[in-house]
Amino acid sequence: MAVNAAEAAVPDAASGNSIWSRAWQNHAPGYLFLLPWFIGFFGLTVGPIITSFYLSFTDFDLLTPAEWVGVDNYVRMFTNDRSFAASMRVTFFFVIFSVPLKLAFALGVAVLLNRGMKGLPLYRALFYLPSLLGASVAIAILWRQIFARDGLVNDVLSIFGIVGPSWISNPNYSLWTLIILSIWQFGSPMIIFLAGLRQIPQDMYEAASLDGAGKWRQFVKITLPLLTPVVFFNAIIQTIEAFKSFTPAFIISGGTGAPINSTLFYTLYLYNEAFSFFRMGYASALAWFLLLLIACFTAFSFLTSKYWVHYDD
Repeated sequence: MAVNAAEAAVPDAASGNSIWSRAWQNHAPGYLFLLPWFIGFFGLTVGPIITSFYLSFTDFDLLTPAEWVGVDNYVRMFTNDRSFAASMRVTFFFVIFSVPLKLAFALGVAVLLNRGMKGLPLYRALFYLPSLLGASVAIAILWRQIFARDGLVNDVLSIFGIVGPSWISNPNYSLWTLIILSIWQFGSPMIIFLAGLRQIPQDMYEAASLDGAGKWRQFVKITLPLLTPVVFFNAIIQTIEAFKSFTPAFIISGGTGAPINSTLFYTLYLYNEAFSFFRMGYASALAWFLLLLIACFTAFSFLTSKYWVHYDD
C-alpha cells in the first residue's frame, strides 16, 4: 500500500505531465496575452536602464563606439563641472520653494471647497485643469508671453503706475516665474487633499466647538494631524515631479537655462549634455545621479515620517 502511494507521488516523466508542464499548459493563454507587455517592459524599460548604467562609465558620443573610462564621468561631475553645480543650486531652490507653496495653496483651496459650496464638481474640475495643461509646451509659451516686458503682468502693473521689468530675462525673477507656474498646477494635490478632508469625522469638529476651540485651533489640532498621511503622500509625489521638471524651463529659457543659468534645471542640463553636445556617457552618469538623489530623498522621507505622520492606529 505504501509502495503504491510512493509510486503515485512520483511524476510520470514519460507522459510529460510534470508540475511545471501542467502549470504552463494551464497559464499559457495568460502568458501569451502578457507577451506584448513583457516585450515592452524588457525592451523599452529594463534594457535602456541597463544600457544607461553601462554608458555612465564610458565616453560615448552616439557616433563612435563607447570607450570605457571607469568612474571619470562621476569624478568630473563633482570636481570639474561648474554647470553641474549651477544646475543643482537652481533645482534645489526650485524644489524648496515650489513644493511647500504648491501644497499650502492646494490645501487652502481644498479646505474652502470642503465647506460644501454649490457647484463643487465644476470648481473641482476647473481647479484641476491647470494640472493637466501646466506641463505642456503651449502653456510654457503662454507663460513666457505673460511675463515678457510687454506681457499681461506688466500691463496690469502699468494701470497702477508701476513699470515692471522683463521678468523672463531678469535673473533675479526668471526662476520665480517658473515657481509661480508650478504653484498654478495645484489641482492634483488639491483633489487628493479634498479626498482626505472628506474622511475626517465631523463629530470631532463638533466636540472641539463645544469645548470652545476656534476654526484655526481646529485646523491645527484636528485637520493637520489627521491629514498628515495625505500631506506625506503629496509631498513625496510633488517633490519627485519638481526634480524632474523640464518642459517649462526648456521653453521659457530657449533650452539654454538663460539668463545667466538662472533657469538651468538639472534635467535641462542633462538634456543639453546628451542631445546638444552628444556627451551621452556623461549624460547617463547625470541621469543615474538624479535617480540616486531622488531615491535618497524618498528614503529619508520615509525614515522620518514616523515622527510626524499619524495614522489611525
